[in-house]
Parts: sequence; C-alpha cells; structure tokens
Amino acid sequence: MADGLTIGQAAAYVGVTIKTVRHYHRLGLVQEPERDSSGYRRYGSADLLRLVQVRTLAGAGVPLAEIGDLLDADRERFAAGLDDVHRRLTERIEDLIARRDTLHRLAHGDRVLLPERACAVLDRLTDLGFGPDYVATQREALVLARALVPDVFDSFLTMLEHWVDDPEFVELTKRGWDAASWDPADPRIEELASAVADKLLANRALLALPTRFRSRSDAASRYGLVNHHREEQLPSVARLNALVEAHLRAAGIDVPRQ
Repeated sequence: MADGLTIGQAAAYVGVTIKTVRHYHRLGLVQEPERDSSGYRRYGSADLLRLVQVRTLAGAGVPLAEIGDLLDADRERFAAGLDDVHRRLTERIEDLIARRDTLHRLAHGDRVLLPERACAVLDRLTDLGFGPDYVATQREALVLARALVPDVFDSFLTMLEHWVDDPEFVELTKRGWDAASWDPADPRIEELASAVADKLLANRALLALPTRFRSRSDAASRYGLVNHHREEQLPSVARLNALVEAHLRAAGIDVPRQ
C-alpha cells in the first residue's frame, strides 16, 4: 500500500469501473495522481476517499456536474445543496410514480382516458348484456365527448346513468344496436325511432344542452362528431339516429344540426 494502488485496483476497491474513474478525472471531480518512476499513476488513501465520496453522491442521484462544488463547499452549503438535490429527486420520484400509475391505468383500459364515473357506466352496460362491440363504441364516444365537448360531458353522463337504470330504455337501445344488421330502408327503423324519441321526451330535462355549449360557433360540428361516431360504418344506425333527432326537433328540443 506504501506505493499506492493502480487505477484498476483503486476502481475495484471503490466499486466502480476503470472507465468511471477516468470519467471522474475528465470532469475534474478527482485529480489524477502523479506517475511513479515506473510511469504508473498510484492512488493513495486521499484519492480513494475522494473516489468514494464522488461515487456515493452520484449513486444518491446528485448530478455529476454538481458534485465537485458540493464536495468543495463548507458544511452549510453542502447541507443546502443536498436539500436541493433531495427536493429535485422527490419531484422526479413523484413524476415517475404518476407515469407508473398511468401505465397501470392503461393496462386496465378505460381508466386512463375516462373518469371512474364514466367507467362505471361502461361496466354497467356490460352487466346489462350489451356486447363488446357496443360497449367499445360507447367507450370511444365517451372519450371523444370528454375531449371535444367537455361542457356537455357531465350532463351526458347523467343522462346515461339515468337510462341504464330504465329497463325499457335498455331494451330499446339493444334493439337499436340490432338495427345495425337491418337494411336502412327497413320500416322497423321508423317505428323504433318513434319509440326511442317518445322515451327520451318523457324526461325532457335530461335532453337540455348547456347554454355555454349551444353558444359555441362550432357546437354543431363537435356534437356531430361525438353523437354520430362510427355511423359511416353503420348506415341503418345512422338512419335511426337521424329519425330520432328529427322527432326531437319536431317536439321542440334544440338538437344541433351538422
């Protein structure tokens, strides 16, 4: 030990790689020792202490660019510097936890894009016997509604929560989804549209759109994108919805026109 350690020995003693020691040298965190008569740099106890200090601070999350100033600071500045690093690490941890939670919600489908209240409605649809295609379409519509018509979203959820508790409306809705397989000219579509409209009009208060939404210049466009989602793939459902809206307008309900 009297002659000191080679860089390889010093790195092994401290628990880092030779490459790391050389990196510390390049950054000026640890001074390179003088070469001995054989041309080797020999590391003494003071060098090892500095290496251990740098390695410990780096392992604790202190940026390498800040370690030199910290080690050269007095006790008060050192403590203040560590407090600042602690604060930043805490913020990073909180950010990572939030990202982890987002990944967890992604693994559970709807939870990342919709509030629990909306997810509960979707779960209720499944419990009521609606097929996965219908539930998926409603999920997409809810995601669009939350993003495009946030002023309407809560009232829309309230309406859904009301209707899923109405067995008659549930059956009408199931028939409406079945209509996807009908010919668009099928006369049953007109009969179903009348029945759906009558059911909706039985609780007109649920159909009212917020004033702040109706006053938007693009309200009709936003409404259409949500309320007519995927209709281009379902012509019979598109006709059914158009007939229902016509009945509602004839009854005095303000339904935005695309």
